[in-house]
Amino acid sequence: MAGKFEVYEDKAGKYRFRLKAGSGEVVALGEPYDTIAAAKEGCAAVQRAADGATVAEAYS
Repeated sequence: MAGKFEVYEDKAGKYRFRLKAGSGEVVALGEPYDTIAAAKEGCAAVQRAADGATVAEAYS
C-alpha cells in the first residue's frame, strides 16, 4: 500500500498535514497553516521536493 498525506485541523484551529507510510506509521509532519488550501499546497511542495531527492548523512 502506498503512503498518503492526511490534512487535519489541530486543537489550535490551524491546518496541518501528516505523511503516513503504507503501514500507517506517521513519517513526517507539516507546520501549521491558516487554511486547508495552504496545507494541501504544503503537501504538494513536499511531493515536488522529494522527487529525485538524494539521501545525505548529517552529523553535528
